[in-house]
Amino acid sequence: MASAAEQLAANLNFSAFSKAGELKKRIWFTLGALLIYRLGTYIPLPGINPAALAEVFRQQSTGIIGLFNMFSGGAVGRMAIFALAIMPYISASIIVQLMTSVSPHLEALKKEGEAGRKIINQYTRYGTVLLATVQAYGISVGLEGQANVVVDPGLFFRISTVITLTGGTMFLMWLGEQITARGIGNGISLIIFAGIVAELPAAIAGTLELSRQGAISTALILGVVVMAIAVIALIVYMERAQRRLLIQYPKRQVSQNRMTGGESSHLPLKLNTAGVIPPIFASSLLLLPTTIANFSAASGGSGWLTTMTTYLAHGRPLYMVMYVGLIVFFCFFYTAIVFNPNETADNLKKYGGFIPGIRPGERTAEYIDYVLTRITVVGAAYIAAVCLIPEILISYAAVPFYFGGTSLLIVVSVTMDTVAQVQGHLYAAQYEGLIKKARLKGKRR
Repeated sequence: MASAAEQLAANLNFSAFSKAGELKKRIWFTLGALLIYRLGTYIPLPGINPAALAEVFRQQSTGIIGLFNMFSGGAVGRMAIFALAIMPYISASIIVQLMTSVSPHLEALKKEGEAGRKIINQYTRYGTVLLATVQAYGISVGLEGQANVVVDPGLFFRISTVITLTGGTMFLMWLGEQITARGIGNGISLIIFAGIVAELPAAIAGTLELSRQGAISTALILGVVVMAIAVIALIVYMERAQRRLLIQYPKRQVSQNRMTGGESSHLPLKLNTAGVIPPIFASSLLLLPTTIANFSAASGGSGWLTTMTTYLAHGRPLYMVMYVGLIVFFCFFYTAIVFNPNETADNLKKYGGFIPGIRPGERTAEYIDYVLTRITVVGAAYIAAVCLIPEILISYAAVPFYFGGTSLLIVVSVTMDTVAQVQGHLYAAQYEGLIKKARLKGKRR
């Protein structure tokens, strides 16, 4: 078995990719789906004046609208049919997961396995439709409140905008699920990844133009590049960091002269168990006040809403405090959802495994929870620090948002996860090839 594994690792090269037919089909499907998504970001809403919209967006692109535009792949700036992107789906997922912790019905569904998960996903879809409808109506009212942006304001424009934007979000949700099932990587994460990467060249060109005009110094740009490389290295290191707990299995006597077991293994605990979920969830929730404020845009807006959206602009202390607070909260919350110390301790006890020096059962669960809490503190601090970089750059250096840590965190993490899945498919294809060769040799003999 060891020699087969060594041969598998030695033969895993680019030539293996050409033989992995299933992997190629998945990659082509993923690329095709992302191409459809990118095409949709260039199809504008009906009844919009592009020139007036471009001027309005230019004035507000440095605020929270710029963040929304990043996650939508530039669709907000063009007010395309995918302008809402998948933010309503993410918000609905947050709400459903929060409800799972407090609702006995949803908690029972979660324990039912695949059948319960399908029902919870259906609830998430219903929530997505509701939130997308509310946000789309807010956008339509906000557009009507801007001078000359809407060609023919009125009820028909609002209805058509709500139907179009909600339909676009539901299509992206379905497309993401198809990528996850039939493609490579997590579909929702890849859609966000594609939007960020697609707009990156324009952001770089805009920064170079600012440098040419003298608004940004060359030394600052070089510093940002060096910092971006350092942040990428930090993200790769931290995303791969693990705390391994030693697990020991006792020896068992299976016959009079034969003993089995006694081996040891490790329980890996990732430093950042939540991945890119906390900054995405936090950003999604911070977008909601802007949507609510748009409802009053047509009538000139109310004072407290205008004040709230002003304080929640990029670089404002309130925005930074809430952003960091939400990131830390979702780091712990999502880690608690995806990793259950009690369940892990019960499984270890069931198969005879134990942590040296820790009593099996409840004490083991408490110890795992203690270790997981400590490393999650470090992980939350790392994500918060990385995500605050763009806010500082925007506030004090006037650098475009794309050079910040949030986008780099998403891009690097999604790239690592996707590459890992590609490698997994390559290993599987190589292993199947070795098995076939072994069977052919056995038949010849």
